[in-house]
Amino acid sequence: MKEIVEYTDYRKFIQDYYDERKRSSAFTWRDFAQKAGFTSPIYLKYVCEGKKNLSVGAAGSVAAAMGLAGFEQTYFVLMVSYAHAKDDKTKRAAFEERCALAHAHKVRVLGNEEFDYFKSWKNPVIRELAAHMPGAKPLEIARACKPKISAAEVSETLSFLVRAKLLKKDRSGNYEQTDKSISIGSVDAVPVAARDMQRQMGELAVKALDLPLSERDMSGLTMGLTHRAYEKIRKEIADFRRRIVAIAGEDDETEQVYRLNLQLFPLSERLGDYSANPTSGHQVEDVNEKNKGVWESKEKRDEVHR
Repeated sequence: MKEIVEYTDYRKFIQDYYDERKRSSAFTWRDFAQKAGFTSPIYLKYVCEGKKNLSVGAAGSVAAAMGLAGFEQTYFVLMVSYAHAKDDKTKRAAFEERCALAHAHKVRVLGNEEFDYFKSWKNPVIRELAAHMPGAKPLEIARACKPKISAAEVSETLSFLVRAKLLKKDRSGNYEQTDKSISIGSVDAVPVAARDMQRQMGELAVKALDLPLSERDMSGLTMGLTHRAYEKIRKEIADFRRRIVAIAGEDDETEQVYRLNLQLFPLSERLGDYSANPTSGHQVEDVNEKNKGVWESKEKRDEVHR
């Protein structure tokens, strides 16, 4: 069985513990439940199957029943706390506490570097700048950032990126990217941090409204959709993202670092029975500073394209 710090899902850890015991003895779910103090003989089986949740209060008893003590028992309880946290702030706190606990015992937590990478907008920006500014000092990189940051922040970020193996130094001391692109992996804690970055990038987008039109391109659509149309648009966005990544990868050089935010979200509740009586044609509000905004009927637009 793997070390506990290699797990991010407490249910998987319990299941693996049970399977290992079962292979070497006549261990049953009833035995396990009794040892952990549960009256239901299949409660922990249901927990592993996702049909029941393990409370933080009961996590210590289950950890003790599995022979965990000290650091490992606390780590297991924090896994449970993370899994059932009600919001991103609580999840983030539980994950960071888990990482701090592991670090204190000189153990690496799966997903720690990935989690830290997505916590700040500075990481992807400096990762791009450093690789395309050979010989640049931290102060020069700091001055190239929008918004401006300090040289100390750049130095700290560069150290993290090298430590996380997202940048490396060549023989001349210049930085190179270890991979052309980075995407969110399977570690369940990473999306929590990624949402933090999305919030930060959204705030930067608002500030970018003050930039001249020659340096930015912003537009938006407000439209009524069915679930079918929503799913089709999501697929189009995914395909579009891949095409954008391909275009960005065509050139070896970089002249400027940009951020592209893609957002599709609801502005109303589901209409339910109201949608059974559609109006004559959906309206689409197309807001683009270059065309000063267009209010267009879908039916009219479809007639033009036919």
